[in-house]
Amino acid sequence: MTLHESAVSTLSEWTPPLASQEALRQAFLGFLASRADTCQRACEAGHLTASAVVLDSTGTQVLLTLHPRVGRWLQLGGHCEPSDESLLDAALREATEESGMSGLTIGETPVHLDVHPVTCSLGVPTRHFDVRYVVRAPAGAEPVRSDESDDLRWWPLEALPAGSEDLTELLRVATVSR
Repeated sequence: MTLHESAVSTLSEWTPPLASQEALRQAFLGFLASRADTCQRACEAGHLTASAVVLDSTGTQVLLTLHPRVGRWLQLGGHCEPSDESLLDAALREATEESGMSGLTIGETPVHLDVHPVTCSLGVPTRHFDVRYVVRAPAGAEPVRSDESDDLRWWPLEALPAGSEDLTELLRVATVSR
């Protein structure tokens, strides 16, 4: 099964937790049906990305990265790679690479979708169709910042950094699913 086929299967079988997410799920499926390259970053019309809401072992803190290109605190994640067999694989790979932590575990189904305009590595305006998963860190795991981040740290769920208000819905559904 290709990554594209896996993405269609994942989103076809997923039941969103919110009505607004159902509308996005249908839009993602429509986009996937429109072209075969939607999981490749070279797709200038937009492409699927995979994100990870990394929670600590207690579920009370979230790991956020200060994204160098965007200049804001965000969940971990990014582009799918040719070696990824599924969006779940891409989200876990991204979480592991960006956190520097081993032993991460990931939920089997997405918890949230988002589509947003961005100028990514293509250098042209595009859209990210972001599929988001919950990832759990083992007890005592300490993140190690990579070159993909200006900063990386745990934040208490009740005391997120300024400018991260758009993460509220995502974190609410992520913590309910834990």
